Amino acid sequence: MSRMRPYSRHLSRRNLAPLCFWPPMSILSNIDMSKPQSEVPYGTLDLLILKTLETMGPLHGYGIARRIEQVSGSLRLSQGSVHPALIRLEQEGWIRTDWGVSETNRKVKVYSLTKAGRKQLRVEVEDWEKAIALVARFLEESR
Repeated sequence: MSRMRPYSRHLSRRNLAPLCFWPPMSILSNIDMSKPQSEVPYGTLDLLILKTLETMGPLHGYGIARRIEQVSGSLRLSQGSVHPALIRLEQEGWIRTDWGVSETNRKVKVYSLTKAGRKQLRVEVEDWEKAIALVARFLEESR
């Protein structure tokens, strides 16, 4: 008699990943695009952080978040989204950290763009420009 595997083993996250679509279309259809977005569009935070560091030079995490909010006019960033992104970018070697002192005389991590980060920024900007052009072609076609 052959031993059967538990059903859960067949449905591992790895096996389900290609079948999962996020966000579901039911959620997308309820989004009012005329209202200011309060969250960062998926996949853009790294690009926004890298571009901010290129434009502004070295900044601490709070300064990066406030600058992105200032430029966007509508985004609201939390430390819960910015901090993990900064850690990830540092692990990739695209930013580096040094210790500095904030305007309130507190010890803070100051982030700056590396040479590899400048190269990655160019790649990400190019990818976004291609994506924008693709969507624009579809939108023009539907008119």
